[in-house]
Amino acid sequence: MFEQKVTRSPVSGAGSAACDVGTLATWIRDLGRINRDLTDAERIDLTRGLEELKAAASGAQAVLTADFDASQRQAQANAGVRARDVGKGIAHQVALARRESPHRGQIHLGLAKALTGEMPHTLTALRTGRLSEWRATLLVRETACCTREGRHTIDRIIAGNPDHLEQLSDKQLIDEVRKLAYRLDPHSVVDRRSKAAAERNVTLRPAPDTMTYLTALVPVEQGVAAYAALTRHADTLRATGDERTRGQAMADTLVERLTGQTHASDVGVDVRVVITDRALFAGDREPAILEGYGLVPADWARDLVADATEGLRAWFHRLYTAPGTGDLVALDSRARTAPPGLASFIRTRDQRCRTLWCDAPIRHIDHIENHADDGETIAFNLDGLCEACNHAKTARGWHARPRPGPRHTIETTTPTGHTYRSRAPALPGTDEGPGRMEIGFAQMLLAG
Repeated sequence: MFEQKVTRSPVSGAGSAACDVGTLATWIRDLGRINRDLTDAERIDLTRGLEELKAAASGAQAVLTADFDASQRQAQANAGVRARDVGKGIAHQVALARRESPHRGQIHLGLAKALTGEMPHTLTALRTGRLSEWRATLLVRETACCTREGRHTIDRIIAGNPDHLEQLSDKQLIDEVRKLAYRLDPHSVVDRRSKAAAERNVTLRPAPDTMTYLTALVPVEQGVAAYAALTRHADTLRATGDERTRGQAMADTLVERLTGQTHASDVGVDVRVVITDRALFAGDREPAILEGYGLVPADWARDLVADATEGLRAWFHRLYTAPGTGDLVALDSRARTAPPGLASFIRTRDQRCRTLWCDAPIRHIDHIENHADDGETIAFNLDGLCEACNHAKTARGWHARPRPGPRHTIETTTPTGHTYRSRAPALPGTDEGPGRMEIGFAQMLLAG
């Protein structure tokens, strides 16, 4: 749920017709009733025009974002905020306005500051519709290791020639920038490689159909060596009659070597599945929730639980939800695989960071109304946040409080007075949700 107070603010500078929020609303309305009685040539021309409009809008956003950052920093400094804390929470406000994650908001803020402060030719190409926001991001990213003077030079050579710029593919653009960066300052490129190696890590993110992407960011020579070892082993297995594809054998080998199991399928279940009793025992089709992943089919969840219980590798929590709303009201702690208590309750209720549009995993169990301000340590006044969002809410001018709702609701007010509401996700078994009644009716018809 999103609530925002809208104030009119100009996009263009003095001396020209200002584009304000009302003008943008008119454009959005007009685009909603676009003429479809066109020739194919007109459709292509209009598609190109809309692409240029998106780019120009991104350029306007960059200018507004940079101005907002400068204004907020000045206001924080004037208010006596410590120098090391100046700037805290700005990227989060930008992210909320763009309806995206705080991480994406930070990227956009960095892009805006680089374009307006160091890359005028790239900004001009963006604002005139000749360069997309993504390609502008590539230019900024690939010049991040350069000195200010080096970035200016690359900006002039690459973006200062928009006719040539438009002809480059993404890969060609990256290659040209990297060549120039190395010629201008080879030491910075080497330093960047050293820094990149220090940022090696492993991540996990959901994939469709109850699969997941396990990704390792490692130095190129290590990645190539690991991939070659998996390939050789898979080829050896297939040469001895293994019927799995090479990709299947490589994936299974990776899991076996990381977990120490003889077979990938032997890996023990150490995950949380939230499923209704009807879905678990009566064959109901209500999807379950796999913590850290999201919705999974009921059949898949039943099979997972059955496989786990057969080897006595599963423990169960009982969840108690409010009828019809899906709001988690209690959770027992009869499990040995996770510590009992309130933190476990909050993680199960919130699933992921409670900041709107942030899908990061929960790292902190935080008081909504600060404990120092007599905020109680109860479920109503606690939420799960990622580390970045927990730190951002401590910035000057941010306020949050729990609010009544059909499910646990948090109301956050930013320093500019905009208000956002976040609701805990509906757990399996709730009657709330778009299309639920229609789906139930359709299932009845199919059944008979």
